Amino acid sequence: QVQMVESGGGLVQAGGSLRLSCAASGRTFSNYAMGWFRQAPGKQREFVAAISWSGRTYYEDSVKGRFTISRDNAKNAVHLQMNSLKPEDTAVYYCAASTVDWGIRAGERYDYWGQGTQVTVSS
Repeated sequence: QVQMVESGGGLVQAGGSLRLSCAASGRTFSNYAMGWFRQAPGKQREFVAAISWSGRTYYEDSVKGRFTISRDNAKNAVHLQMNSLKPEDTAVYYCAASTVDWGIRAGERYDYWGQGTQVTVSS
């Protein structure tokens, strides 16, 4: 079992930055691929970014060049640095952990989820 808690969300103006963090506890963190997903009101959950066991990264097209995912296995943490934020980035952001290291753009690959943190970008 893995417990995860997100932090770092908030209100920011368009063009600003936020850094989301996800603290994980439980089993060996380095054995999990980690991902960030988001869900805006009235929309389906969508993939944002993921990082494999080995550190390979994946991004949704609309965030490439603006967001950066990283992991710190020594601290059981994964981060999402979000720059040049846009109003369309407004959503609840969720951290997730997967026991598999493939197909990690898909939400169904993930076994554990955090409770989410709200990100609001004003225009």
